[in-house]
Order: sequence, then structure tokens, then C-alpha cells
Amino acid sequence: MPNYSYLAKSLDGEEKSGQVEANDMHQLAKNLKAQGFILIKAFLEEEGKKKGLSISFSFLSGVSLTEKLMFTRNLKVMVASGLSLPRSLQVLSLQAKNQKFKNALLDIREEVVKGKNFSDALGKYPGIFSELFQNMIKVGEETGNMENVLKILTKQIEREHELKSKIQSAMMYPAVIICAMVGIGILMLIMVVPKLAETFEELEIELPITTKIIIGLGTFLADRWYLFILLIFILISLFWAVLKNKKAKKILDSISLKIPVISVLVKKTNSASTVRTLSSLITAGVPIVRSLEIISNTLGNVYYKEAMLVSSEKVAKGEKLSDALMPYEDIYPPIVLQMIKVGEETGETSAILGKLAEFFEDEVGNATKNLVSIIEPVLMLVVGGAIGFFAISMVQPMYSMLGGI
Repeated sequence: MPNYSYLAKSLDGEEKSGQVEANDMHQLAKNLKAQGFILIKAFLEEEGKKKGLSISFSFLSGVSLTEKLMFTRNLKVMVASGLSLPRSLQVLSLQAKNQKFKNALLDIREEVVKGKNFSDALGKYPGIFSELFQNMIKVGEETGNMENVLKILTKQIEREHELKSKIQSAMMYPAVIICAMVGIGILMLIMVVPKLAETFEELEIELPITTKIIIGLGTFLADRWYLFILLIFILISLFWAVLKNKKAKKILDSISLKIPVISVLVKKTNSASTVRTLSSLITAGVPIVRSLEIISNTLGNVYYKEAMLVSSEKVAKGEKLSDALMPYEDIYPPIVLQMIKVGEETGETSAILGKLAEFFEDEVGNATKNLVSIIEPVLMLVVGGAIGFFAISMVQPMYSMLGGI
């Protein structure tokens, strides 16, 4: 029996970790749930030993959402045409551009050929195939309706891709402007400022404090550029460390829910993700309690994760989902609770949530457009201020010199 290393968490925030034997990851999750814990992550102990001294660069080598979408869409077509699963995986591995993804598909194919369930084979690669993906495939295996499940998964990934694309496209403009501003500023500090500093030194002009600061920064960048690169690397590392720290992450998530313009986007994005994923899971036949647990692992904001975990416990005890979510009216818009209640009363929860997801996805598009319209003038003011500060700081000594003459 395989030995798993795992990390689990209770609703009270208590963490539990260790090694335990289990038939598969689903059995491990079931055993932990009986003890009042939700499985957060797990891997075979042999894999953990291999990863012991490795450094993770998943953000560089990860499989893109686009590639996962193409895989799911093509797999659905192949399954519908009657092609065997091992053969389908072999063909799709040849089409994969990402080497990590290619190797994973070939390994999964080997596991399936040996008699392992497709969903269990996918469980070896949680970094590529999410818990949502694995559970829906498992439902397809149990019901014998893999084609329909893959169709639902394809739609789910398509909507997720569209949602992320809307946010990324909205952030692209300010990101380009900021990068250009920083790049031009660094070039000015390295190439122009040192020459002006030499001129001021030869003329023995008394420099204002702002000019001294700019000259000092320019000299530092020109002479010790390697320290500047190291500083950037350290700041990025600290940023990632803060994101992984639970307390810091909770503070950042709380702030994001309070900033006027940002909070609207955060709430609509998480609401869209919640109802879309819940609709897909219910349509596929995943039990509601398990669906809520899966959703909690797909959401980025800590407060939405907690809402799903607590709600899953309440629903497991017999409470309606609409009532379980009632305490979270501050993060979920009233329409979400109302439409879930209507779905429970009519028995059309999946269809209603699907329509609601489309509404919120359109709202995210509108919110991103509004965000861009606000960011644009703010960026203009920042760029203008930076240029003005630099111009005044470097021109002021010249005017002082002319005044003295």
C-alpha cells in the first residue's frame, strides 16, 4: 500500500501533517475527513524524497491553461470517436509543446495501461491536473459518461481562461507603462545623470537635496548595478514569501476586499469562479459537500476559501447551501444567495448557476474596463510627476548658476 505524506487542515485552522498508508489520494481524503480534517495536499513519500532538495520554479515550467484546454478539448473529441484512452493520451502527448506536460501524459498513459484508473493516474500530477479535474474524471469513470464530463470540463476551462484573459488584458496597459517608465528612468540615471554630476562638480555649484538624491542614485546604479539586480531579486523573493505566509496572505486578502475599486473586481471574480465551478461539478454529478470542498481549493482569496469550507460542513449536517452562505453576504453579492435559493426550490441549481456565472463573467469584463479607465489618468499623473521631479531637480542648479552670473 502506498505511503503518502500529507498536509490537512480543520475548520478551526488546526493543521495536521505526517505520513500514512492509503490505497489512493481519495481514500486518504476520506480518512482525514472522518477525523474532521480537509486534505490540502499530498504526495507519495518516494516523490517527496526526490523533491527534498529541489528548488521550485513552477512559475517558469508550469503547464499553461491554454495547453490544458487544448488537451481536454481534444481528449473529448477522441473519446467521442471511440479511440481508446491509452491511444488518445499517446497522440495528445505528441501534440504537447511543454516537455513537463508531455512526460506527464506519457507516464499517465503507462499507468492506465497497467490497469490504474485514469483519475488515480491524474492524481500523480496535482500541479497539472487540479482536484476539480481529477474528481470530475472520477465521476465520468463511475457513471460511464466520460464524454459528457469532458464536455463540461472543457467549458469550465474555457470560461476560466476567458476570465483570466479579461483580467490580464486589463493589467497589460498599466504594466507596460510602468515598465517603460522604470526602464527609461534607469537609463537616464545611468547615462545622463553622471555626466551632469561631473558638470556640477566642475562648476562647484551648491546642489539642492533633491538633486543630490538623484545624483547619488545614478552613481549607485552606474557603479554598483549588480547590487541593484540583487536587491530586485531579494524584493521579489520577499514578495513570494509574503504571499505564502498565511497571516500576511490573510491581511492582503482583507485589504483587497476593502479598497473601493479593487474590491468590486475581487468579489465579482471570486463569485464568478465559485458559481461556475459549482455548476460544473453539480452537472457532472459530484456531491454538493465534496463540490464545496473542491471549490475551496480553487479560490485564491482566504475569506472565500473559509466560506466554502464552513459551508460544506453545514451542508453535510443537513443545512441548505443558501442558508449556509448567509453569513457571507459581505463577500458574496445578494444575487448569488438568492439564485442559489431559487435553484434549491426549483431543482435547477446547476442551470441557474451556469446563467449566473455568465452574468458575473460579463460583470468582470465591465469591472476591468472601469479599472483601466481609472488607472490611466492616475498613471499619467505619476509619470508626469516623476518627469517633473527629475526635470526640476536637474534644471534647478543650472538656473541657480545663471542667476549667480
